[in-house]
Amino acid sequence: MKKLLGSAVVGIVGLGLFATSVTATEYEVQKGDNLWTIAKENNTSVEELMEINELDTEVLQPEQLIQIDTETTYIVERGDTLSHIAMKHGVTVEDIQEWNELETTLILIGEELTLKEVNKVEANASTKNNASSQEQEETPVASEPAAAKEEPKQEAAPKEQKAEPKKEAQSSETVAVSATAYTAKCDGCSGITATGVNLLENPNMKVIAVDPNVIPLGTRVHVEGYGEAIAADTGGAIKGNKIDVHVPTKDEAFAWGVRQVNVTILD
Repeated sequence: MKKLLGSAVVGIVGLGLFATSVTATEYEVQKGDNLWTIAKENNTSVEELMEINELDTEVLQPEQLIQIDTETTYIVERGDTLSHIAMKHGVTVEDIQEWNELETTLILIGEELTLKEVNKVEANASTKNNASSQEQEETPVASEPAAAKEEPKQEAAPKEQKAEPKKEAQSSETVAVSATAYTAKCDGCSGITATGVNLLENPNMKVIAVDPNVIPLGTRVHVEGYGEAIAADTGGAIKGNKIDVHVPTKDEAFAWGVRQVNVTILD
C-alpha cells in the first residue's frame, strides 16, 4: 500500500576542493495513510515530518508528495571551520555538532559531516497547492529573522575556537595540517620567535610556527616527517590548519616544500 517514490543520491566534486553527496526520499501518500504510520515506517517522528514539510495540519491528501528526509554529506577541506560550513549551509554550529555528535569544534581534513536540510511539501490537491504556495511565499520572510539569529551565533564562533586549544592540547590528539618550512638565517630576520626563542643561537632547535587558535603556543608536538618540536612561533600567513617548521638553512627550507602532515599533540 505504501509507496516510496524514490531515493536519490547526488555527488558533486568542485575543482578538487570539496565533495558533497545529497540523499533525499520522497513519499506519495496513499488512501488510509496518516503521519503517524508514515513516521513509524520511516524511523522518524510526526513532528519531524511536519517540520520538514512545513505542515500546519496532520490531515493528508491521497497522492500528496512528502519529503521523508534530506541529508548532505560534506567532506572537510583545508581551511574549513564549523562556523564557515554552518554559514554556507544556513545552519548553526550547534546543529552540526548535534548531527555529528561532536564534542568540540575541531574538525579534520577529510572528515565527513552530515548536514540536514528542510524541504517543503508538494501537494496535488488544489487546496494544498494554495496552502503550499502561501507557505513558500512566507518562507523568505521567515528565513531572514532566522538568519539574523544565526549570525550572532556565528560571530560567537571565535569564542568557541578560543576554547579549542584547551581541548586540542589533550595528549595524543592529531591535527591534519599543511606544512611549509622557514629559516631564521635570512636578510632582515631577527631570529627571535614569538615566545622569545633565539633561533640564530639555536639553529638546530625544533620549532614550529602555528595559529594559536588551532595549536596553542608552548605546546609540545610531534610533526610527521619532522619530529618532536615546540609551538614557539607565529606568522602572518599561518592561519587555521597551517604550520611552518624551522630548519637551519634555506636549502633545507626549499627542499621541504609544502607537505600535508599530521601533528600529534604531546602536551
